[in-house]
Amino acid sequence: MRLILFDIDGTLIDSGGAGVRALDSALKELFLIENGFHGISMAGKTDPSIMREGLIKHGLSADGNLELIVETYLRHLHSEIQNDRKTIKPGIYETLEKLHHMNGMALGLLTGNLERGARIKLEPFQLNAYFPSGAFGSDDEDRNMLLPVAVNRYQAFSSHTIRIEECIVVGDTPRDVECAKIYGAACFAVATGPYSADDLRDAGADYVAEDLSDPAPLLQFL
Repeated sequence: MRLILFDIDGTLIDSGGAGVRALDSALKELFLIENGFHGISMAGKTDPSIMREGLIKHGLSADGNLELIVETYLRHLHSEIQNDRKTIKPGIYETLEKLHHMNGMALGLLTGNLERGARIKLEPFQLNAYFPSGAFGSDDEDRNMLLPVAVNRYQAFSSHTIRIEECIVVGDTPRDVECAKIYGAACFAVATGPYSADDLRDAGADYVAEDLSDPAPLLQFL
């Protein structure tokens, strides 16, 4: 059994800026700070690490405040995801359908999103059903700790044993590559986010596709 773990933002979907707006709205509501996350790089990071960085930027302690911003962010995300700019990345439905029906393959998530935030973002696209389990930013602030979490959670959910080195992470940032490679797992990267195909190759991705509009390269890679 091989476990294929998908990132969300930039890989499966583009939320139309919902996450950034929800973060900014949370900081404004709680601390009256406008555009509080402006200038903070978010690609590939976990939500808690982004929130911690935002608090520190404005001289605020993460102790106690991190929990406040999490709940406020999630409340705003519910409304922000209902925007006309959100899109699903090319070929995602076809790719997931093919993988879902392949013997010996299982699907999961490996994302920096909080679990509740991940489900909120995927719900408008009806993608949650493809991913019965996964690992999330709410499991560990360090993305590099998430692959073992995803494996253990899938094994607990199913009757299958997964070898961590037989997992495949599908993502769009060098952090997706790193969190796979440190465990000897493979990374199939897509240049559908902020990084170019060359950036992802330089980061050590095992295969790089411009997107998943044609699922064949990923299926052949598997």
